[in-house]
Amino acid sequence: MKSVAIIPARGGSKGIPKKNILDFCGKPLIAWSIIPAVRTPEIDEVYVSSDSDEILRVAQQYGAKPIKRPEDIAGDTATSESAIEHALHVIDIPAELVVMLQPTSPLRKPDDLGRAIRQFKAEQWDSAFSGAVLDDFLIWERNAQGVLRSFNYDYQKRGRRQDRQTQFVENGSFYLFKPEVLASGNRLGGDIGAYIMEFWQTFEIDSLEDLELVKMIFDAKVKPLYAGTFPNEGESL
Repeated sequence: MKSVAIIPARGGSKGIPKKNILDFCGKPLIAWSIIPAVRTPEIDEVYVSSDSDEILRVAQQYGAKPIKRPEDIAGDTATSESAIEHALHVIDIPAELVVMLQPTSPLRKPDDLGRAIRQFKAEQWDSAFSGAVLDDFLIWERNAQGVLRSFNYDYQKRGRRQDRQTQFVENGSFYLFKPEVLASGNRLGGDIGAYIMEFWQTFEIDSLEDLELVKMIFDAKVKPLYAGTFPNEGESL
């Protein structure tokens, strides 16, 4: 039984054309999901599922195995779960743990995946998400009548930050789950855990504005962690 990483990466992107393979700090964006997965000893195989031959060629260059996704599960309404189910059907090895990575969330430290897998096994979770602590986010929403109301706290009894219940946010960077969890059609189920990352790792790329922000964070926080690790490519990281 093995642990496999699967990276769903559709070819279509309306916000940023060819988003998954655009140049991001010296490499195609998707490479920054493949590289840490390939270098994680706890992961046995790394796959990229895509409807795009171009994405699959790039994925192979960085050490991932390609899975061509059928068109009927590659549209705007297709779920990541459908891509994972298809990939597991194609993969010819039994997997006990699936690590699903989102290519538009590149703000991972090189050891995040390994640490998450070790915690997953130690805590005996069935599924888990990567996330961050919301230290002092006071969230409001509008009700059906359009009236604002405080959602995660009582504004009339604001109290001290230290006295509020700790809350967490999914950052979408990656998910871990046993294959049987997907039987419900959801990546999360059973005993759910959370691998906590730093809050700056929460940002992801959905727009050109996001792209510039995440580049700045990556250059400052992540790129130095990879310095000197690509000697054969002649790159200056």
